[in-house]
Amino acid sequence: MVVEIVPDLGRRIAALRNQLGWTQQQLAERLGISRAALSHVEAGMSVPGERTVALLAGIFKVEPHELVASTSYPVAKAERLPVVVARYTEVDLQLRLLARDIEAGDIDRVDWLQRLRVLAKSAHDRNEQVAIADAITRLAAGTSEGELA
Repeated sequence: MVVEIVPDLGRRIAALRNQLGWTQQQLAERLGISRAALSHVEAGMSVPGERTVALLAGIFKVEPHELVASTSYPVAKAERLPVVVARYTEVDLQLRLLARDIEAGDIDRVDWLQRLRVLAKSAHDRNEQVAIADAITRLAAGTSEGELA
């Protein structure tokens, strides 16, 4: 994800959200806040707290300080931000491991199908559920290495 130099944090958040093709409602659900609260942040009517900035950074796959850099985000709040945040979910990790195994030609399709089905039960995000279902379908059909990456 590329972080544009936008002096207003709300506009930066909106731009990053739009790059993902998400609505305000979809991003708000991932953050555990209301759509109206997100709308206020994006419009510059409110300043997100450190928790929200950390969660946003993880969602956008950047570090918190990178997200707020060169914006009007308060220095006192920026100083309390964590240096790093988790940027990848378990689903991201497992799908990358699957792609690596396929590329290496070291794939146990039965084991991977079982792992993906277990993972699907714990995935709450709709996009992740779709990605897992797609991987299961392709793996069950015995697809080639490039089709799962």
